[in-house]
Amino acid sequence: MAAAGAAVQGAIPSSRRAPCWTGTPEIYFSKAIDNSRLVKVEDPVRSREMKHFGIALGCLFLLVMTYAWQHFKAVEYGYKIELLTTQRDGLVEMNRALRLEESWLRAPDRIDEMARKLNLQPPQAGQVMHLDATSSDGGAPVMASAAPIAVISVP
Repeated sequence: MAAAGAAVQGAIPSSRRAPCWTGTPEIYFSKAIDNSRLVKVEDPVRSREMKHFGIALGCLFLLVMTYAWQHFKAVEYGYKIELLTTQRDGLVEMNRALRLEESWLRAPDRIDEMARKLNLQPPQAGQVMHLDATSSDGGAPVMASAAPIAVISVP
């Protein structure tokens, strides 16, 4: 038997040729189908699932839009803070320049020199009132007073 099986195997080649046709050819014919009389039956389970899905998508959309809105507002506030910081730095620099100019304008040596050029005499006792004098109570309002003015005539 073993010899007969070996003889059969030797007679059939090991690599078989594929047939040219694998089956019968498929031919399709179009047929017009009239579905106008069909009525779709409403599926309540499917309808409820679609409503839940729509609500979930709406909630997700609102969540994403809220996140995006907060993010863009944070970026906008960052730009505003940077702009205000730049403006503040400019104002601080301007304040420093104005204080420097004020100290230069209030310099007693400069005022004395200008007075000598205008042939002014030194003030008499009691004529000078310091406006920068701070009161002991800090920021309390001060009542204005009119001091008598002495007129000095130059001969």
